[in-house]
Amino acid sequence: MDSARLKIRTLLLLTAEAVLLFGAMIAAANLRLGANDAMYEMRFEYGYFKAALAAVFCIAAFYLFDLYDFARMHDRRELVLRLIQALGLAWIALAVIFYLVPQLMLGRGVALIALPLALFVMVAWRAAVHWLMGHPSMGERLVVVGSGDAAIEIAREVISRRDMGFRVVGFVDNRPGLIGKSLINPRVIGLTNELGDIIKRERIDRVIVAMGERRGQFPTDQLLSLSLSGGVQIEESAAFYERLTGRVQLDMLRPSWLIFSGRKRQARTSHIARMTMHRGVALIGAIVSLPICLITIILIKLESKGAVLYAQERVGLNGKPFTVLKFRSMRADAEKDGPVWARTEDERVTRVGRFIRKVRIDEIPQFWNILKGDMNFVGPRPERPHFVRQLAEEIPFYDQRHLVAPGLTGWAQIKYPYGATVEDARQKLQYDLYYIKNQSLMLDAIIIFETVKTILFGHGAR
Repeated sequence: MDSARLKIRTLLLLTAEAVLLFGAMIAAANLRLGANDAMYEMRFEYGYFKAALAAVFCIAAFYLFDLYDFARMHDRRELVLRLIQALGLAWIALAVIFYLVPQLMLGRGVALIALPLALFVMVAWRAAVHWLMGHPSMGERLVVVGSGDAAIEIAREVISRRDMGFRVVGFVDNRPGLIGKSLINPRVIGLTNELGDIIKRERIDRVIVAMGERRGQFPTDQLLSLSLSGGVQIEESAAFYERLTGRVQLDMLRPSWLIFSGRKRQARTSHIARMTMHRGVALIGAIVSLPICLITIILIKLESKGAVLYAQERVGLNGKPFTVLKFRSMRADAEKDGPVWARTEDERVTRVGRFIRKVRIDEIPQFWNILKGDMNFVGPRPERPHFVRQLAEEIPFYDQRHLVAPGLTGWAQIKYPYGATVEDARQKLQYDLYYIKNQSLMLDAIIIFETVKTILFGHGAR
């Protein structure tokens, strides 16, 4: 689904839920106070404003618990659990607000009725929405041209994201022997020279072209005719996969695709706005974190001997090396035998180091690197030269991540857990390439907000 359509759907869902939560607060006030007193509260005691405030707190909590991430919220039990957690967090926050400012309370006892009522309404609403979005008869109907690994991967990703609004009707290939064969769940339903008839018969909305071997086999005439007729949307598999998953699939990638769909030259004003935001956030972060830095310095010195700060060479923009700063989280002699990948239970990490890694305090000194211009706040995480050389030999297009300045956080950091292997680096590169192609002020802002969520909930640190 196009990102613009997904944003519209998210906005509609958010608006509908704000209205439902607002209505639940009004209903709870009527149940607790009675119709006459509730009407008086609404009209003369700013009751509508108070109900709207409660709804805003709930919506914010839903966002923090990823309840507007359609790709994640496909498990019904997890959905109910997160709804309970989000509403609980919202009500705790509201309880604190009501204690500090009692005038904002919508009548005594209303919240005790509103909480279970809101939970019931939201569970019923979300169950209905997800049933509707996941229903086989709903959504765009897709046919995938091809039967290779790329075609199967496309279908697998669509099936795992049913709430995204796509349905794979089947595959089309040029080998008669494959007709009727089930590749994963959808079957091969016809030949490429029958594509026009298949589209009419199956009411196809979008054709995804995922043929690996193109020379002499690519259905140019059929696709050209369909494209010119305008009756169906035709899309290349790599571009569709990118929009669906938020990453670039390396196995589908060809140099020509990067050349012709590469990142656009940024307008000067947009570039200045992004740099201003990056430096501004780093400056604010450096000032706000000063007390945390002082406490961290004391704790590091008390636990182990050695320098408080750890300087390490990393590869930056255009492959230029620079020195990154971090609070030391390992023993002073941790790399006496040379650099190694970080591990989940790394015995080199100190007790203080384990905690500051968990809450990302060890990264705070990199605000200075951002202010110096070595890094941006958002971008691919800089890697060490030793590992860059290794990964560039094993992973295609790895050096392309150095086309932009590295960052303290990035698209790969919020989309993929902490990586410590070559395969992890390969997976994260797919997200880095997506960011490089699509970087913008809005995407940077989204990444910053998501990073704050990650720090608050402690996901992905080692």
